[in-house]
Amino acid sequence: MASTFHKIKRQILVPVLGAVFFLSLASFKNDFFEIAKQIEIFTEMYKQLNMNYVDETNPAQLMDNAIEGMLSDLDPYTTFWTEQEVERAKINSRGEFTGIGANVSSRADKLIIVEPWKDYPADKAGLKAGDEIIVIDGVKVSDYDENAGQLLEGSADTQVEVTYLRQGKEMKATLKRAAVEIKAVPFFEMATPSIGYVVLSKFNEKASRETKEAIKQLKEQGATKIILDLRGNPGGLLSEAVNVSNLFIEKDKLITSTQSSIEKFNRTYLTKRNAFDADIPLAVLINGRSASASEIVSGSVQDYDRGVVIGARSFGKGLVQRPKELSYGTQVKITISRYYTPSGRCIQALDYWNRDAEGNAVRTKKEDYKAFKTVNSGRTVYDGGGVDPDIKLASAAYSPITTSLLRENAIFDYATQYYYAHQYDDLEKIQLTDADFNDFITWVEARGFDFETVTESAFAKAYKTAVNEELDDDIATSYKGMMQAIQNTKKKDMRDKKEELMSLLTDEIVKRYFYREGLYNYQLKFSPEIQEAIKVLNDETRYRKILS
Repeated sequence: MASTFHKIKRQILVPVLGAVFFLSLASFKNDFFEIAKQIEIFTEMYKQLNMNYVDETNPAQLMDNAIEGMLSDLDPYTTFWTEQEVERAKINSRGEFTGIGANVSSRADKLIIVEPWKDYPADKAGLKAGDEIIVIDGVKVSDYDENAGQLLEGSADTQVEVTYLRQGKEMKATLKRAAVEIKAVPFFEMATPSIGYVVLSKFNEKASRETKEAIKQLKEQGATKIILDLRGNPGGLLSEAVNVSNLFIEKDKLITSTQSSIEKFNRTYLTKRNAFDADIPLAVLINGRSASASEIVSGSVQDYDRGVVIGARSFGKGLVQRPKELSYGTQVKITISRYYTPSGRCIQALDYWNRDAEGNAVRTKKEDYKAFKTVNSGRTVYDGGGVDPDIKLASAAYSPITTSLLRENAIFDYATQYYYAHQYDDLEKIQLTDADFNDFITWVEARGFDFETVTESAFAKAYKTAVNEELDDDIATSYKGMMQAIQNTKKKDMRDKKEELMSLLTDEIVKRYFYREGLYNYQLKFSPEIQEAIKVLNDETRYRKILS
């Protein structure tokens, strides 16, 4: 018996399995024997594969695949982080790092400059959004097995040489890396003589401090009302979501609660300080990409009738993650609970634990939404995932067709083409027309509706199964007709979603000429959501009626 126990213990301590995670889980689940048994089986199988497989194996890759497979049936936020990813997460939280000063995205065998930040190294070297980096310090991006973006990182004042493609032409640049500060509040300004406008783009460690300072300065300039813009804010630190809410909501008020099957993760989060300004009229802007901490703030503002929420239903990311340390500097980020607003609404939109026949997470149907009451006035609000605004605008929505276009970079790539075909030196001259929108539709159609909808993917998967079962001759004609019908529907859907697509196209194009600061100034004048917020805040009767 003792030898068996020691054998199990030795297997559990194998670092590569992240046994600390499993042992801590065992204390909650009361199934130590089952966990130990499965670890032992897996360890033996892993050893046998590496020792006996017909071809040479890569032990690290095998384990990466095993970890990926284990997590794939859970939610997308429960993830394994390498040592580099752990460090990157810490940097994002601090809002400071060293690099070339640009948002860079991996796409196939190249790196794409998504957005160079004004006056940082990438911008000073002449790099522009849409440039495709193909070589970094002599290393071909296509030959690099890891994340090639890491090659752009390094100490301040060190140089990095890049080769990139711009509109098919190969170019070179030498950049000097520099310290980069990512502000939580990248912009604030007076929208009118009495209304201050604050953009909160992320919830890092500086979020509440920078938001408070921005509001303070705006009040000194005459602001008696505030617009807080959370559109596109993906979230961040829970503590900062509570602190930002606390700027407008009084002390000892519930901002969010978390619920879990594990008792110790059931918690309530209250405001800890007196509000910075508990009375100033407030409008909060959200859209389909406002998530997590953004939903905690907008949800608490709505549930306390503290301000008017404007835009479109938020993303619905109401799952709480906590990182757990593993061996060799790695971590596993585990979903431990769900967020709830003060009225009791669950923020989470997708149910990853009750999937449909195709294995997709289930979304709550509209007819199944539950009604809740706001804390102060007793207004009726509904769950269903995310925060549903008090005033809905089509320009802020993210429909499935728009999400597909964004996922396939159609809007980004069209903006790149547009930039090199048009010249602007005046911010206010950029006004996309119906002709521009029709040109975008034609451009998307010409490149073959490169984006794939969920429906299309499901049909393609079914057809592939039919081919394997040699049934394709019988259904080929029907399949082709169905896919053609989907193509026609895509074109119609894009036209139906003109407002939201035009809004996204305009934003992406404006950034190309006048950077993000220019975009914020442009939106102050032309954004439908900001203009609606100004109207509501200037109409006290309407404002009070919405909140009563």
